[in-house]
Amino acid sequence: MLGANDGFAQRSRYNKHHSKHRTQRVVSKHKKGKKTKKRAVAQYRPDPRLLTDPNYDPFLQCEDTCSHVHGIDLSHYQGEVFWETVGENTKMAYVYLKATEGGDRIDAQYERNIDLAHRHGLKVGSYHFFRPKTPVLTQLENFMTQCRPGEQDLIPMIDVETTGGLSSEEFCDSLYAFLDLIEEAYHQQPLIYTFRNFYNKHLVGKINDYKLMIAMYTEEEPVLADGRDITMWQYTSHGRIVGIRGSVDKSRFMGNHGLREIRFNHIRHVGKNVSFFDMRKRMGK
Repeated sequence: MLGANDGFAQRSRYNKHHSKHRTQRVVSKHKKGKKTKKRAVAQYRPDPRLLTDPNYDPFLQCEDTCSHVHGIDLSHYQGEVFWETVGENTKMAYVYLKATEGGDRIDAQYERNIDLAHRHGLKVGSYHFFRPKTPVLTQLENFMTQCRPGEQDLIPMIDVETTGGLSSEEFCDSLYAFLDLIEEAYHQQPLIYTFRNFYNKHLVGKINDYKLMIAMYTEEEPVLADGRDITMWQYTSHGRIVGIRGSVDKSRFMGNHGLREIRFNHIRHVGKNVSFFDMRKRMGK
């Protein structure tokens, strides 16, 4: 792989070339003269605990009430983040930033987010949204161009939440191939993010060697069908934090797990740096 400084230049060129593929929010517009159905307006219903419990605080967050290590993950959907404010929140120890998706999508806020998150003291990792039907080498190239080792505090995370219409067997073959490439490129196994129900349906017994972040938005901690260990739990997609407009995904470590387990090991890269093109050559592509 290239050094961090060379990576900035290469990523900038890559981003400029692929700018038309950057993920964007699209705001639909109603055509003139076209009638639209009126949506029912939800009525406000106060939380009953406000009426029955004088000590209940509706603004109290999970991180305010426990000793687990907490963090967030972000993408362009959060817009421009006030990182100087987020960095002052001592209860948020880490952040995972969306870097890429599939073979050509680059998160529009990634460069800004990773720069400012570092400046304001957070431990940063990057994640890729996996598309099973997209060639794995194409996805690897996309991710490697954005996720530079010198900028990472945490191991890469792979977001796995769709089969792309493939059978479970075909989907798993594609996923295995991609995970092997990521491990070869970064010299350490990635963290895998997925939903509990998706894991139970497609991944039971198939990724036992990998650390997991499981998403399940209930008050009860997630338990997987095979009972295997869970490193991290994304417990809400509607978290609030000063410095971020709207909702944000929040997660925490389970049990005795901690930040040291997902730290990026830079020592493993010494004398082993290879480029994506070297990998293609070795694989005969």
